[in-house]
Amino acid sequence: MTEEKEGKLIIFSAPSGAGKTTIVQYLLTKFPELEFSVSATTRQPRGNEENDKAYHFITKEEFLHLIAQKQFVEFEEVYSGTFYGTLRSEIERIWRKGKTVIFDIDVEGGLHLKRKYDGSALAIFVQPPSLEVLKERLIGRGTDSPEKLQERFIKAEKELKYAPQFDIILKNYDLQTACNEAEVLVKHFMAK
Repeated sequence: MTEEKEGKLIIFSAPSGAGKTTIVQYLLTKFPELEFSVSATTRQPRGNEENDKAYHFITKEEFLHLIAQKQFVEFEEVYSGTFYGTLRSEIERIWRKGKTVIFDIDVEGGLHLKRKYDGSALAIFVQPPSLEVLKERLIGRGTDSPEKLQERFIKAEKELKYAPQFDIILKNYDLQTACNEAEVLVKHFMAK
């Protein structure tokens, strides 16, 4: 067995604005045995995001070099010219500490991880109440230009169709209820 297959992974995926980040942050306060997998990205930091905490912010050239070196377990050009990916070294670092990796990742990246780590992964799709509510949440953030919002809406519509391919669909109609349900799912998975 390779070092890479030693631990468990919990994957939270959803369209942008569905609540996955809030749910993952909640779970990290409840389970000390979880550790967040920090993704690499070529996008610019938003607000007060810190390098190596929110993301590993790197240049497109660095990202393409890491792809060529086969350093990613999954990567994707999520938006035109903007890459996101999971470094193999990040997963191995967390497993070496004896912890379970938890991901807050886009839908296609989540499905790729689910396929790659099938027996040791729990893949949860966070479903918003509707596309309209999702659009309201994204607009309410105030972090994206009208063009970027439109790009997110188109992507979200496509991503919602992938929900049945996940192990569990977690409906986020009420954030606290969704957090509580996620806690039960994680507790059950960790006990296996």
